[in-house]
Parts: sequence; structure tokens; C-alpha cells
Amino acid sequence: MMRKAVAVRREEIVVAALQKIRDRGIAGVRAADIAKALDISTALIFYHFGTLEALIIEAFRQATETALATLRDELARGGPADTRLHAVLTLYGPTNPGHNWQLWIEAQAAAMRDHELRAVLQRLDQRWRDAVVTLITEGVKTGVFRCEDPRGAAWRLTSLLDGLAVQVVAQTGSVTADDCARWVGQAVEKELK
Repeated sequence: MMRKAVAVRREEIVVAALQKIRDRGIAGVRAADIAKALDISTALIFYHFGTLEALIIEAFRQATETALATLRDELARGGPADTRLHAVLTLYGPTNPGHNWQLWIEAQAAAMRDHELRAVLQRLDQRWRDAVVTLITEGVKTGVFRCEDPRGAAWRLTSLLDGLAVQVVAQTGSVTADDCARWVGQAVEKELK
């Protein structure tokens, strides 16, 4: 049997770890379960990552990079600030299946006790908020928006989405996609018009 390249094997382990986190939460992830899913030994997991905690941090680091690449792609599209802001808020929002809110909510809870994970998540969170601030500021400069405090508006809008995400993910059925779209649209209107 041919051995896989180190980078390929590490990526497989990270992907399997992320899936286990989605399925069971961080507290329910065991190296043995990841190894079983990949038909490898747990020793191979520890060889590549040292500890289960290091693997989890790496898994979230990679998930963060994927999310930030999606954000960069959206920002690079160009166009009017209001159109781009709407697209970014939709991407960030809880009804976008690509955003992985279940994963991020799980990570936020774990980050209260893990400073490395907290740093990874803060980087992601700050980058999204910075993008919203930039788009609002751009819209103010071009006359599309009226807003005296772009940073405050960005925090209020993304915080609304954060709260709605908890409702959508943890309280299934309590808030619909239409509710989210309507409430975010109303908040944007109040903040920026």
C-alpha cells in the first residue's frame, strides 16, 4: 500500500475532525473516532498534530481561512457599496448554509476556555466586521448611505446576525429565513438611510 503525502494526510484528518465537530460538538470529538472514520491509527493523528486540542485548533484555523477566502472573493466582485454590503451580510447570515454557523457557535463556546481558539475566532470575527465597516464607509463617501458611526453600525448589524444565528441553529423553527431577511433589511434601513 502506498503512503499518502503528509499534506494530503493532514488535510484528511482536519476534514474528518471538522465533520466530527459538526456531528458531536467539540467535547464529543475523540481521536479514536477520527481515526476510525479514516481507517488509520490514532497514533498517526498524534504524529501529525501532537494533541487532539492542536488538531481542533488547526481544524478551526482552516475553516476560518476558507470563510475568509469566501469573504475576499465577495469583496473583490466590485459594484455599488449597497449591493456588496447586502451580499456580505447575506454570506455572514444564519440562513447561508455555507457559513457553518453550527460550527462557529460550537467554537465560540469552547473559545471561552481556550485562548488559542479564541484568537482564531477573533481574527475571523474582526475581518467580517472590518469588511462591513469598509463597505458602510464607502457607501457614506459615495452618498449611498447616511451614517455617522460606520463602526457602530457594523457591530450592531453583525451582532443582530450573530443573535439570529443562535436562534436559527439552536432553536430550529423559531426564526425563518424570511424573518432573518426582513429584520436585517429593516436594521440596514434604520442604520444607513
